[in-house]
Amino acid sequence: MAQPVTPEISVLESLDAASHEAARFILLSVRESVLCTGRCTLALAGGGTPRRLYQLLASDEYREALPWEEITWFWSDERCVPPADSRSNFRMAHEAMLSRVATLPSQMFRMHGELDPPRAAMSYETIIREELPDLAFDLILLGVGEDGHTASLFPGHPALEEREWLVMAVDGGPDLDVRERITMTLPLINRARSVLVLAAGASKRPVVRAVQEDPVAAAERYPVARLRPAGHLTWIVDQAAGG
Repeated sequence: MAQPVTPEISVLESLDAASHEAARFILLSVRESVLCTGRCTLALAGGGTPRRLYQLLASDEYREALPWEEITWFWSDERCVPPADSRSNFRMAHEAMLSRVATLPSQMFRMHGELDPPRAAMSYETIIREELPDLAFDLILLGVGEDGHTASLFPGHPALEEREWLVMAVDGGPDLDVRERITMTLPLINRARSVLVLAAGASKRPVVRAVQEDPVAAAERYPVARLRPAGHLTWIVDQAAGG
């Protein structure tokens, strides 16, 4: 296991304030990537926490400041459901943001959750290898669960020890609304030039505190504490999660 690192953690008053801070972070990151390479490769997170962030990026406040035509969109994980399903990470991001801005279908590479999971994972890995020869995303946006999972990398799951595959099909267990998932693995995530973790809610506080106080010990328990990107690792959390 890679040696954990202590992230830079910013604590904001509310989820709305944290979402604004995350929007500014993404704006600067995208602009820097486009300036340096002509495009930005960005992987989105699912779940409920980033919805407000996506809505902000598509709002009048931020929309005109982002070079949408130069961004290539990916997903860090997906539930194994069709894209029209209300539980789909793709659908959430598309409804909240991508359908409201100047983004072409050719710029979006979704995980095909409606397919056989291992087949979908292999297909997505092929796409990533074709689109990113160096396998290094400019920015990966992640969330965190109260159990410390990130993307669909769950505590104790064998996928945490994967060293070769960049994308895997996983079974997250019976407690999930959709237990079959497709997820990026740590070897891929940790190649990123920048990783941003967005967390909100009091249920996340033990995880945030553990990562702050002892990242080495936290990495034994929480998958999110195993993040060690090649570039920057930043957490933006609300007061409930980080207070």
